[in-house]
Amino acid sequence: MKRFILLIAAALLFCSSAFAQQSTGTISGTVTYGPDKAVVHNVSIRIKELERVAATDDLGTYRFTGLAAGTYHLTTHIEGFKDVTSVAIVRSGETTTVDFDIKLAGVAADVTVSGEDATPQVAFSNVNTLDSVQITARPTTGLGDVLAGEAGVAKRSAGPGASRPVIRGFDGDRVKVTADGVGVGSLGAQSGDHAEPVDTLSVERIEVIKGPETLLYSSGAIGGVVNAVSGREEEWHPGLRGYFSTSGGVPGASASAAGGIQYGYKKWLVWANANGQRSSAYSAGGNWGKVLNTFTRSAGGTIGVGYYGEKAFINGSFSYVQNRYGIPLDIREASPELRSLRMHRNDTRFSFGYNDGELPFSKIRFTVDISRYRHQEIADSEVGTTFRNDTNSVRGIFEQKPYRNLNGKFGFEFSGRDFSTVGDEMLIDGPVKEGSYAGFVFEELKFGRLGLEFAGRIEHRRYDPRNPLLPDRKFSGLSGAASAKYDAWEGGRFVASYKHSYRPPALDELYNHGPHDGTLAYEIGNNALRPEIGDGIDLSFSQTVSRFQGQAAFYYYRLQDYIFLAPTGDIDADSGFPIARYLQGTSRFWGLELHGQVKLSKFAALLAGADYVQAELSDGRALPRIPPLRGRIGLDLHYNSFSVKPEFVAVAKQTRTFTDETPTAGYGVVNLTASYVFVQKHLAHLFSLSAFNLNNKLYFNHVSFIKDISPEMGRGVKLTYTVRYF
Repeated sequence: MKRFILLIAAALLFCSSAFAQQSTGTISGTVTYGPDKAVVHNVSIRIKELERVAATDDLGTYRFTGLAAGTYHLTTHIEGFKDVTSVAIVRSGETTTVDFDIKLAGVAADVTVSGEDATPQVAFSNVNTLDSVQITARPTTGLGDVLAGEAGVAKRSAGPGASRPVIRGFDGDRVKVTADGVGVGSLGAQSGDHAEPVDTLSVERIEVIKGPETLLYSSGAIGGVVNAVSGREEEWHPGLRGYFSTSGGVPGASASAAGGIQYGYKKWLVWANANGQRSSAYSAGGNWGKVLNTFTRSAGGTIGVGYYGEKAFINGSFSYVQNRYGIPLDIREASPELRSLRMHRNDTRFSFGYNDGELPFSKIRFTVDISRYRHQEIADSEVGTTFRNDTNSVRGIFEQKPYRNLNGKFGFEFSGRDFSTVGDEMLIDGPVKEGSYAGFVFEELKFGRLGLEFAGRIEHRRYDPRNPLLPDRKFSGLSGAASAKYDAWEGGRFVASYKHSYRPPALDELYNHGPHDGTLAYEIGNNALRPEIGDGIDLSFSQTVSRFQGQAAFYYYRLQDYIFLAPTGDIDADSGFPIARYLQGTSRFWGLELHGQVKLSKFAALLAGADYVQAELSDGRALPRIPPLRGRIGLDLHYNSFSVKPEFVAVAKQTRTFTDETPTAGYGVVNLTASYVFVQKHLAHLFSLSAFNLNNKLYFNHVSFIKDISPEMGRGVKLTYTVRYF
């Protein structure tokens, strides 16, 4: 009897195993790189629907087994290379082969040869991405300088050390800057001469996010969100990866170096990176000569360690960034003040995640971030003012398991801020505590050619000044957005979005009172300000065919109780600055963004684009520092591993100006970038050249607070070498 039972059990086990093998399938393939199709090991392959990850072996192959029949989206990831996505259809008892050919970030041809190569987007919000290679090729490393060439993005600056992105004409905290989704805890939104402490030499990529998805990060980011992605992976990989990059250029005798490593061993991963950059005063175009006191110095680094189990991970990191930069001298003055800023920020972060494609929430993430920010404003070698900004935040996000046509995520965010100033430019008398909490949701529905997105965010913010003469303020509001996407025909897509935004007044708008060098005004805040309420639409159309890719976007925003700094016509006797008050009124923003690429031959493509924004109050007055019309045309010439991209950028004059604002003349500049990639086993060498303003044009940036005294950089060239070990 025992033998009979054992035989029956063995037969049942064999049958169930055979049935399982027949009822499940397998995905396997190889990852290669370069014209010689060299195999690449340690590439992570992720199945989005199941949150399963596999890594390629020494032969460049990967394999997933035990997969239920169905359709899956696979994405590759390895630092320094472009992510590639492909679709796999699994059938019971069969093996589906999906091979990948990856390309080094920043040097891949811009034109897609066929629709099959296009990467499907999970969301259809407007997102621009720059990778690490593109970032290091830019003339300077300030966040605004890095992004200024992107569609709809200009830069606000007070010299090369203090640039910040302006998106669709929106500045201040209407543009939020984050690192891996968490606010960087800076004061960049509060002043034209404050830099963002984003270590651009060490990030893997920078994303500019517009549309409904901005509500995952902020309710008041009407312009958009700038997210610096560190490249810290959420899965373990064995062995060593690393990179080293160095550059040098003129004008300003600029030089930089950056390097980093990752090492994985028995589910543990450690990483570290460091960088430094310096430049001297640059020369402007024409016969202007040097723009005095425009030096920059910066350094930074990160160390981290993490444990990555089968489904869960936990990691921690510490990063530090410091910089020192000068503010251009006002040569109109007989004895101009020599001003500079010295800033440092340290950040401690802990992250926890859990992945399980079988659970209702297939991906869970928690992040705790502790940021300590200081900067000093130095005049004639003496520290005049010290700013302190300490922030603590907790963020949680839950991604839902895809269910039929529904996909989405939701989460929460808590943050606390302690702000204070001491010294000559103490715009707010006494420390101020700020606290906020928010809940958000983002959902997507797909019905064949039609897709729908919905997003919502409820946010509460409070200000608690220690000065009893300043009132406490509390704000609570709801923001929401909806988008519809329709794939009208093969390669053609139409997207329509509506967004309702709620932005509480910023701390400086409520409480500032005094002379402010960063805005060249004597500011008077208004602690009775109401929150801004905005409504806007965004329409875009894109077309992709074998030889053409293009997109056209139109947007319109109407903001009730829009907050702006308005001159009174009076002059402060002590500082000599014009007196300006924070007022409110109804405003309108509308604009266009166009860009396209045409494949002329196997080795050449034509690139073109333009953007324009008009912003005014309801009484017809133009708002200050709005970017003028801008257009660009260029070529992408490439052969195997060599690429050359010349371009001409034309900017129109800006005569639509605010009260007492100076207009700026139009200009055109010629730029050129070139790169060459040399590949060895496990090594990729990238040589790049960036030449800018080759016609040495003298021009002024209309978005700059100091456009009356400081022109932009003249003719220059930058050489960069990067090597990656993988």
